[in-house]
Amino acid sequence: MSNPIYVIGHVNPDTDTIAAAVGYAWLLHERDLADTVPARAGAVNPQTAWVLKKLGLEAPLLLNDASPRFEAVSIRLDTARPDDPLREAWAIASRTWGTAPIVSEDGAPFGLVTGKSLFGLVSSLVGPNPQRRDIRLTEILDTPCREACDTSIPKFPANGRIRDSLNRILREESDDFFVVDDKGCYAGVCRQRDLLNPPRLRVILVDHNEPRQAIANLEEAELLEILDHHRLGNPSTHVPIKFTVDIVGSTSTLVSEQIEDAGLAAPPPIAGLLLAGLLSDTLILTSPTTTERDKKAAERLARWAFVRTGPLAGETIQSYGQQVLAASAGLSAREPEEIVSTDLKQYEAGGYRFAIAQAEVTDLVQLTETREKLQAALTALRDQRALDFAMLMVTDVVRGASRLILTNEPPELSDLPYPPQPDGTRLAEGVVSRKKQLLPVVLGLLER
Repeated sequence: MSNPIYVIGHVNPDTDTIAAAVGYAWLLHERDLADTVPARAGAVNPQTAWVLKKLGLEAPLLLNDASPRFEAVSIRLDTARPDDPLREAWAIASRTWGTAPIVSEDGAPFGLVTGKSLFGLVSSLVGPNPQRRDIRLTEILDTPCREACDTSIPKFPANGRIRDSLNRILREESDDFFVVDDKGCYAGVCRQRDLLNPPRLRVILVDHNEPRQAIANLEEAELLEILDHHRLGNPSTHVPIKFTVDIVGSTSTLVSEQIEDAGLAAPPPIAGLLLAGLLSDTLILTSPTTTERDKKAAERLARWAFVRTGPLAGETIQSYGQQVLAASAGLSAREPEEIVSTDLKQYEAGGYRFAIAQAEVTDLVQLTETREKLQAALTALRDQRALDFAMLMVTDVVRGASRLILTNEPPELSDLPYPPQPDGTRLAEGVVSRKKQLLPVVLGLLER
């Protein structure tokens, strides 16, 4: 049984989220020798996919929720085959807790040899009156394993949530269960006592601290740390944790600073990923969220990433940043439902539950032919998630302006300082940051 630390960002992950998860997991492993796994709480967006491919990196592990899985308590015991002599299973059981898994040649679980099943075999061989029948132990041990195992053992998928099967587990008379992989092959054995008290997933959150933006069932996990650069909305914890929220343009900046503080240098691909996260979140260091620390971090990461033998040889911060932003630009090539849900964050304020999505383009003219479809997709998203209203922020990364599409706009937002346009959108000149420019205005109107 292993219990690694999962470093994971918010749902609908952007490039900074993925970069921070990968970079921070690498740092903790190198600096602290921690068993870390970078993870993601959703599909990677087109920009991130382009960056990962460019750098030759795999996407982090997809982790849909934090509820403990059967694999967390599974132990891969040695196995015997059904036609093997019972002495093979006896040898295994003597080294475990008295249990020997019997697995068919195709890898499928056949049954378990346990103390109870062995007693059943002896009873069948000796009969009801043991004084009338002499039988040697060697004869019993020569019996095929299939004759001595319990074949009614329940099977549970390794990636299945324990909580979903608790009622069945409690109803079963067996104390031991099979764990199988997605092909139905033997993956291990687990015990009821471990299932009733499974180890919590150990989680570090990066690039967010609000429960509504976090992986599902976060309350079932052991939250160890938060590393972020957004407003506070953090979950409650049972014990004190390390909590870092700082005023910078990206979480990748914070990770790069910690790497430098540790006296380390990130490998070129990871440095390139962190740099992409930084340049994406700060619009190549032009966003109002950009700080001097971000600029220094960009120079630091560029020094590590733009080496002659690396995947970004010959690039500059500007040239690489333009490629990163261009990888996400465009509306016509993407489905409206994808556009309104890929970079989406949900909030609560003033008695309203709402969401703000953001899409980046290189020219707001693209919005003309897709606006109606985007409006319909935004309305559908609002209904699906039971929101009071929803907003899409289409940002022109070249001009430095945004157009806002709203659905079910509340009266409080009629005072938004962005002039309405003939097509029903609002023009927000100079507004490119959801976090620092748009959200504070929206919250101010809803909470006044």
